[in-house]
Amino acid sequence: MNSHPDYPNLPPLDAPLDILVVAPHPDDAELGMGGTISLLCTQGKKVGVLDLTNGEPTPYGSPEIRREETAIANQALGNPWRYNLGMRNRYLEPSIENRHRLAGLFRLTKPRWIFAPYWSDAHPDHVAATELVEAARFWSKLTKSDIPGEPFHPSRIFYYYCIHLKLVPQPAFIVDITQHWESKAASVNAYQSQFVTGRGSEALSFLERYREDAGFWGKAIGSRYGEPFASKEPIAFKDLGSLQ
Repeated sequence: MNSHPDYPNLPPLDAPLDILVVAPHPDDAELGMGGTISLLCTQGKKVGVLDLTNGEPTPYGSPEIRREETAIANQALGNPWRYNLGMRNRYLEPSIENRHRLAGLFRLTKPRWIFAPYWSDAHPDHVAATELVEAARFWSKLTKSDIPGEPFHPSRIFYYYCIHLKLVPQPAFIVDITQHWESKAASVNAYQSQFVTGRGSEALSFLERYREDAGFWGKAIGSRYGEPFASKEPIAFKDLGSLQ
């Protein structure tokens, strides 16, 4: 797959994606499942990250700064395929126009699995992103439409936790990211404008909180660090060999 007229500067992709992580803003994928992205990349999976907006404006950021930070973060994760869909930050909506655009991207990249933000959140962009992903997944299989690409239906949606509510998740599964915690930490730390600049000592407590969260989920599965995920549909196993 090469650049498409409806998607300027679309990075080349020589085969369909195994996994596409959809993030409302640059840094959401890193915060929610950076360790898992790193793990999947080392396992040789075709992983993509799709940022729906550029995340700006923010107090210490700019579109240029965020692009630079995203490139550094992506390198820390193992350099997965990555694209920004250019939707409007703070005004993200699951509109028909946005649904059409995202469905076309699904058709062009053909991911087997999609990861989206958890569906309940205080941040309107996160809620809109998940509703948009679910609708676009359905639309991407439609025939007799003007959506770019051939009809395609991603088989599963899973949900990562990058939430602004004080919730205690009840995950469907937890991924052991012990060997990939440092990659996640480096990817989050790349977003200096969001988590370091202007925060003073609060920056250290912010990063430490994510380490503690990962430790909590790791303890739940008998490992050092973990990342939790949700699913609206039952999860099937052909064997139980990977269960712990």
